[in-house]
Amino acid sequence: MYTTEQARKCLQLCCDLTSRYCSIDLVAFAKRTGNVIILAKEEISIEIRPNGTWMFV
Repeated sequence: MYTTEQARKCLQLCCDLTSRYCSIDLVAFAKRTGNVIILAKEEISIEIRPNGTWMFV
């Protein structure tokens, strides 16, 4: 299950992306790693770790 930190960061990043007119294609939770994954446009891939830190992949 995702953490509160992940949920907050996910909402923040999704709002930031859409304010820049980037469509969000997918938001998913990877059970194996515990990361939340955001795919936007065709070239943006973001992973959010359980502690709320994130990175482009």
